[in-house]
Amino acid sequence: MAKRKLTRERLDTMRARAKSLLAADTREVLICAGTGCIAGGSLNIYKKIKKLCEARGLKTCVSLHNEETDGALHFKKTGCHGFCEMGPLLQIEPDGILYTHVRLEDCEEIVEKTIVGGEVIDRLLYKLGGKSYAKDSEIPFYKLQKRVVLENCGSTDAEDLDEYIGRDGYLAFEKALFEMTDEQICQEILDSGLRGRGGAGFPAGRKWDSVRRQPKGKKYVVCNGDEGDPGAFMDRSIMEGNPHAIIEGMLIAALAAGSDEGYIYVRAEYPLAVDRLRTAIAKAEAIGILGDRIMGSDFSFHLHINRGAGAFVCGEGSALTASIEGKRGMPRVKPPRTVEHGLWAQPTVLNNVETYANVPLIIRNGAKWFRSFGTEKSSGTKAFALTGNVVNTGLIEVPMGATLREIIFDIGGGIKDGKKFKAVQIGGPAGGCLTEEHLDLPLDFDSLKSVGAIIGSGGLVVMDEDTCMVETARFFMSFTQNESCGKCVPCREGTKRMLEILTRIVNNEGTMEDLDMLESLSQTISEAALCGLGQAACNPVKSTLKYFRDEYLAHVRDKHCPHCNGRKKGLVIDPDKCKGCGKCRKNCPMEAISGETRKPHTIDIDKCIKCGACLSNCPFGAISEEA
Repeated sequence: MAKRKLTRERLDTMRARAKSLLAADTREVLICAGTGCIAGGSLNIYKKIKKLCEARGLKTCVSLHNEETDGALHFKKTGCHGFCEMGPLLQIEPDGILYTHVRLEDCEEIVEKTIVGGEVIDRLLYKLGGKSYAKDSEIPFYKLQKRVVLENCGSTDAEDLDEYIGRDGYLAFEKALFEMTDEQICQEILDSGLRGRGGAGFPAGRKWDSVRRQPKGKKYVVCNGDEGDPGAFMDRSIMEGNPHAIIEGMLIAALAAGSDEGYIYVRAEYPLAVDRLRTAIAKAEAIGILGDRIMGSDFSFHLHINRGAGAFVCGEGSALTASIEGKRGMPRVKPPRTVEHGLWAQPTVLNNVETYANVPLIIRNGAKWFRSFGTEKSSGTKAFALTGNVVNTGLIEVPMGATLREIIFDIGGGIKDGKKFKAVQIGGPAGGCLTEEHLDLPLDFDSLKSVGAIIGSGGLVVMDEDTCMVETARFFMSFTQNESCGKCVPCREGTKRMLEILTRIVNNEGTMEDLDMLESLSQTISEAALCGLGQAACNPVKSTLKYFRDEYLAHVRDKHCPHCNGRKKGLVIDPDKCKGCGKCRKNCPMEAISGETRKPHTIDIDKCIKCGACLSNCPFGAISEEA
């Protein structure tokens, strides 16, 4: 039998039905099924609790397709809740109870005491300062955030299209398709003040309008999901937890630009994000949200996924489009810009995941709503990955203009082990280090630019008083140098020379002339590198030289650093315990481990980032931290 064509009336009927099912869906067991919690065993916890509930005769359901949801326990595999270090996380609604560090052996007690008995298990609650927090809404980590883009990530089933539609999903696309012109869509996004969340902060509405004004013909809409900054996972979490928001945002962008085809570029290291995007696209195609003549209109849009090989440079627009075309991911000289000469030399709208996820909310609620939070020139919210020496690490979302003090000490709970705050690296390898004097600086595009830093995609790495800032600069330069595409001499050769100098300095073998050379090379590379990534590669060095010059002098002049004692400490392998199985080598993301099969392996401490992958994969306990 032929598939029924989707009409606006039919979609509205689907929405009304989904809303009624959601209204009857009063009892929920939400298991975090983001990458971090899955690694901690959350899917096994999901299966066991569901099985235990069914064994007790409790009615359960797993989607809104089931008409008999009234009174049933609705089991949901949600996206990332954000509080990653507390995972696996389990939430029970409507009570709002959040259990942390849940293990398989806790499942029977959770079913008996909480799901059946209504009792709260104190030992599984989040605790701070001797106080237990039963509800997630009361935990400072969540309470002090403004979750807009991330709102659905920890509260909905990422793979349930009916639930997305029931929460007003694709309502903004309907409005844009039937009630707005392409020019009006661009103007609404421009009026909202939405700026690209991928790092550059360019006004999204202006970019869309530039593509719209190009001569009629083939145009593309591309989503940059190639999130390569160390410690950053904002886009990954949105792709895993709210994929339909990205699709809807791209549909609206395609309407505005006059495009009928789009690509989502995702790094292959994000297999869960790829799977959930594929599922979302397939379901959207199945009901007719994607495809030809959508809802009986003249508008058609087809969406594809392209997996990248994990090259950091492919986060740059022209390198990304080259990679989609099957070429080596390398940037090109601009102009012409992507809006004129993008994918396959056609005009292209290119934004990142978080940018597109904001679009349906803006169209649905209006530009004035979006401007009601944030700052005058940086409206809306921003998602950050808060990592490093901070008590509460994880994924957060705050209004633009929030301060580092609010993020680190209020949401983040302050510095671990009661130590003193020293610095925070913002904006990833192309960002800069901010210090105590910047704690009250508003985090927005213009304020950060004024102190030589950038928001970037949203990575925040907090460092305490024991951190060597020279080693920090060396680490980020090592990452950038390894990831350089090699196309232009300033980046290819300049970053290599800078890394050599920084390594000498860390090893207490540097000279005062080396400091002058670092500054000179930084200036040259920033001015002469081909792409934005190369031009910003020296930011960590420039900012640490500016704010922590005394630590460089300690290495160069005194030949002794109080923070690292002149030598980088890392992880080591005990040759007597190592059996040469190779598991550590295969799982090292930095290729820092070498050795032959059945022979003891070694770790190159200059490459090691102490991520712990080797520690968790060694079956013989042969790896430990240097004394």
